[in-house]
Amino acid sequence: MKSVVPEAMQALVLTSPGKFEIQRVPVPAPGPGEVLCRIRAVAICGSDPEIIRGDLAGVWPPSYPFTPGHEWAGEVVEVGPEVCGFAPGDRVAGEAHKGCGYCRNCLQGRYNLCENYGRPETGHRHYGFISPGAYAQYNVYSVRSISPLLPEVSFREGALVDTGGASLHGMELAGITPGGTVVIIGPGPIGLIAMRFARALGAARVFVVGRGARLDAAAAMGAHAVVDFEKVEPVAAVRDLAGDAGVDEVLECSGAPGTFAQAVRMVRKGGKVILVGVPTDKVREELPFKYIVHNEIAIFGSRANPNVGRKIIRMLAAGQIGVRDLITHTFPLEDFAKGLDTFVNRRDGVIKVVIEPNGAEA
Repeated sequence: MKSVVPEAMQALVLTSPGKFEIQRVPVPAPGPGEVLCRIRAVAICGSDPEIIRGDLAGVWPPSYPFTPGHEWAGEVVEVGPEVCGFAPGDRVAGEAHKGCGYCRNCLQGRYNLCENYGRPETGHRHYGFISPGAYAQYNVYSVRSISPLLPEVSFREGALVDTGGASLHGMELAGITPGGTVVIIGPGPIGLIAMRFARALGAARVFVVGRGARLDAAAAMGAHAVVDFEKVEPVAAVRDLAGDAGVDEVLECSGAPGTFAQAVRMVRKGGKVILVGVPTDKVREELPFKYIVHNEIAIFGSRANPNVGRKIIRMLAAGQIGVRDLITHTFPLEDFAKGLDTFVNRRDGVIKVVIEPNGAEA
């Protein structure tokens, strides 16, 4: 199969903070335990604009030039040595994290919290953040960072497996109360998928807190009630909807200032708060310490999407959840700048933008 792989490809290359261009670069070769994939769809994540602007330069990315992108799906075109279970032609969906495999957290299946983070010599990878990413026609991945994509799931939908994984991981950490009530704060792509996962996992009612077109989208996509925080005080509004006892779980999916404390005040005694949204380093929350203690409020941080990719793919294939309607815009790689502008500035009712480096799926 190697003969069908070109020597060079098109890739988005960050040349310095805030600057990027489409360049022709060499196609990488897979090493032991790795596969070379043709990238068919890669979704723009909320963390990508930060990386592209250079807000985290020196960390994400560690240096320039660099190719970002981590929410992707594609097909295996070449396998490296010591690869079992994958072959050229296999359709796959990827994730960003690959742990070292032998530290305490990795051995417990918590490779998203690898203790050797940022040390590539140990085998650690964080694709699209500190390791080369998916805004390219081809990229190399560890077999530990890909999941087989079932035929019922398109490449575009496969690119959102990573998106949905953050909320599903948080729900697995905390649990969802069967027949209970869940609140989603932040109806962005992650929040909208979280709304659907909460229902699939047994919640009887899901309320969404937000504003604008995305809150309207949540209402259209099946939220039992929506709360516009620009018009009402959200904690009081949620408790009015749920009953004064409060709700069972709140998923904070926005990372906005003030929402953590709001989430704590929304849940019932013994309730759970799941933090999925990623705030900036400047966000500091003033929390009701005594209220948390006396009401035994459990708080869970959720990082990325470990061990959930194959579950999501099976749920998509079975029709238990859907993501197709969240993909509002698609662009070829050469129009990445237009796609990024559409996503960042929320143009034309955008929810999720997908880039297709090798053309649209037939």
